[in-house]
Amino acid sequence: MITFPNAKINIGLQVTERRPDGYHNLDTVFYPIPTHDALEVIVAEGADYDCRLHLSGVEIEGDTDNNLVVRAYRLLAADYSLPAVDVYLHKHIPTGAGLGGGSADASYMLRLLNEMCALGISDEELEAYAARLGADCPFFIKNTPVYATGIGNEFHPIALDLSGWHIVVVKPDVFVSTKEAYSMVRPEKPEVTLDKKIVRPIEEWRETVSNDFEKGIFAIHPELADIKNRLYELGAVYAAMSGSGSALYGLFAEPVEGIERCFEGCFCEQQKLPDSHRGVPK
Repeated sequence: MITFPNAKINIGLQVTERRPDGYHNLDTVFYPIPTHDALEVIVAEGADYDCRLHLSGVEIEGDTDNNLVVRAYRLLAADYSLPAVDVYLHKHIPTGAGLGGGSADASYMLRLLNEMCALGISDEELEAYAARLGADCPFFIKNTPVYATGIGNEFHPIALDLSGWHIVVVKPDVFVSTKEAYSMVRPEKPEVTLDKKIVRPIEEWRETVSNDFEKGIFAIHPELADIKNRLYELGAVYAAMSGSGSALYGLFAEPVEGIERCFEGCFCEQQKLPDSHRGVPK
């Protein structure tokens, strides 16, 4: 079976407080976008292994045995009888971008195995499994817009529909350390939470919806600030960095001609947001 894990963007991100456990509480919105990886699982008859991962596309560093997709398989295999499988993952979603590609791959692996092996696991149970793999992994189970709080793991449904808008995602060859990003932020509880701001017209977001990571990260990576400014020059109604970066995106009312030429040397993709809230159907 094959499926196509989609990315997400953060619309706004406020770091509200540092927790006693060393993590930070957040105020953000997750929204699925139609930038995809490809994930195929094939039963490996007679194999002397449980799950073997084959990678292509964007290079991923590290041992494949520790990849979230393999960990997702073994998480279910601890509770269910699963066949040995070969997994083919073609990476298109940029890594280290704040787009959730690895989390999406893991959650889609859970969903695919549930369907392929007729395990009958509910979405709520799949979310619980996904939460054991990463804070934002459960988002990709239902894959609809949410207002996220806690460490980005407490989801609240939100009436946000960007269908028909055009999104441009730009990821330069810049690495942003998440640890470094948090070190440059001073947590502060906002007077108005993001779920209240996001219901206002998109044309107002530029002045009201912000990402707390941008100030510090833009100071050490001014090229990221330049990309955001360029998106606005091209006509974006709203532009921002996603999560702790280093991908940025712009929302446009109309498609932008020749967008790739504007960001040569970067990953650059333009998509029309679908009529459905889902990045891809189940």
